[in-house]
Amino acid sequence: MNLLGKFRETGLSVFPIILVVLFLKFTWAPIAWSGFLQFLLGGILIVLGLSVFLHGTDLGIVPVGHNVGGRLVRVRRFPLILLIGFVIGLLITVAEPDVQVLASQVSRVDGSISGFWLVTVIGLGVGFFVALGFARTFLRVPYHFILLFFYGIVFSLAAVSEYRFLGIAFDAGGATTGPMTVPFIIALGLGVAAVRKSGNQEQESFGMVGMASIGPILAVLILGFTASGSPEAPPAAAPSSVGLSGSFTGVLPKVLLEVVRALGPLAGMFLLFQLFLLRMSPRQIQRTVIGLVYAFVGLVLFLVGVNGGFLPVGSALGAHVGGLPDNGILIPIGLVLGALVVLAEPAVWILNQQIEEVSGGHIRKRFMLLSLSAGVAFAVGLAMLRVVTGVSLWWLLGPGYALALLMTFFCPPVFTAIAFDSGGVASGPMASTFILSFAMGASAAAGDGSFSTAFGVIAMIAMTPLITIQGMGMLLTYKLKRARKAGANTGVDP
Repeated sequence: MNLLGKFRETGLSVFPIILVVLFLKFTWAPIAWSGFLQFLLGGILIVLGLSVFLHGTDLGIVPVGHNVGGRLVRVRRFPLILLIGFVIGLLITVAEPDVQVLASQVSRVDGSISGFWLVTVIGLGVGFFVALGFARTFLRVPYHFILLFFYGIVFSLAAVSEYRFLGIAFDAGGATTGPMTVPFIIALGLGVAAVRKSGNQEQESFGMVGMASIGPILAVLILGFTASGSPEAPPAAAPSSVGLSGSFTGVLPKVLLEVVRALGPLAGMFLLFQLFLLRMSPRQIQRTVIGLVYAFVGLVLFLVGVNGGFLPVGSALGAHVGGLPDNGILIPIGLVLGALVVLAEPAVWILNQQIEEVSGGHIRKRFMLLSLSAGVAFAVGLAMLRVVTGVSLWWLLGPGYALALLMTFFCPPVFTAIAFDSGGVASGPMASTFILSFAMGASAAAGDGSFSTAFGVIAMIAMTPLITIQGMGMLLTYKLKRARKAGANTGVDP
């Protein structure tokens, strides 16, 4: 898709959120016009930045992922393949915008957790599970066995880990699978499956992203055993406390340093691949370099818009509503935000197209979209219920993941793989920026100022598709069985 198409996609993602903010300004959160203009300018920068970033990813980064996946199969050195998969997962995650935003949010409210080390730990977790995903493809291990085993470890660790790391860990699993990680890892998986040409190629093409999202959860929970210090909870800053231009220029130097640190290792990795693995043509090299330049410029614009506009204003809006005497209005606001976010995510529409193709047209895109919208709306509504009531995240994530893992025994394997891939699709840039910052502001105002109920909202959004899409797969199986039974009774082959 060309750059103009990317502008259209990302504009549709941000525009509904701007309308919600405008509505809240005139109802429960009367922020100043300067604050709204700050948010609007941040939204424009996010649209520009994310469009340019995604264009660069499509132009020069994703094709490299597909080629690397295909070439790895021909290497025929299993340990080397696993090592390359680990390095790819680590470096791609470090460059992921959603991970950068989450780490910034965490370090801002909890001084005992370094944003740099959090990104590094998340990257190590993703790298390990990308390597494991390659091993699973080559060894043909059933996907649901891996899910059951490692989620068993996840919840065992969560039961004994420090509670404040629980929401951060599961949020990291959702934020990791963002606009950089998802297309590149999917391209890797498709490249490997296309070259192997096994009888289960369709099934092997999915599942890599779902496995990669387990890594950050495990890694952050392990980090919780070694971290020291107590969380810091500064009060939410008012969006009008600095000048409009200063809100963005003030964060620019730090953002430039973060982007260089994120994309530099990725550029070095591509250089090594060119020297020892890919041998791309001069034209392909040119496209990759241009793609990296686009990605650099886009990531800078995106992070400046996020840190200068979306995060401070989103937090201030949440603080306004969370501080109301009757802050139960947060729950219906959460329902609306969840529905709008998933409807506006471009990757959700791509996922729906995949589902329709895999099901042979039995499950329509419109039905899938409505199901995902209802599920994510319910998820954000539950997250706001946590803010209002302080209910433990255990009571929400535990039953949800238990149901999702139970469904793996009855769901067609390809739908299980797609379902666990799709968690990152639903928890896209808007969830990692506006909804998380809104929840943090509301949590600080409604609770004790510790943000204890804010983290976990991305995890809730990422969990919903695991149930929804597997439910669609089970529904498809039921419909096909009924069709075959009807065909057998009438003597007509369905």
